[in-house]
Amino acid sequence: MIRDLYNIVMNADYNGIANLPNMVKFQLMIILSFMWSIIFTLMIGSFLVLGPTIVLHVFFLIGVYFTSEIFSDKII
Repeated sequence: MIRDLYNIVMNADYNGIANLPNMVKFQLMIILSFMWSIIFTLMIGSFLVLGPTIVLHVFFLIGVYFTSEIFSDKII
């Protein structure tokens, strides 16, 4: 079953581009490999940036909260 799923996507002799000339199959597979490499690179990069971004936003919101509490009428 796993081999069949692999062949559907990765094997140019079994997937939807099987009837195309070899040069065109190669070009399409190269384009797809670059596309998926870029997608996964951006995805991993966004995951690595997400944590620090959340922490900095929380610190910013805490600062806004304390500033609003200091300048509100009920404290002074």
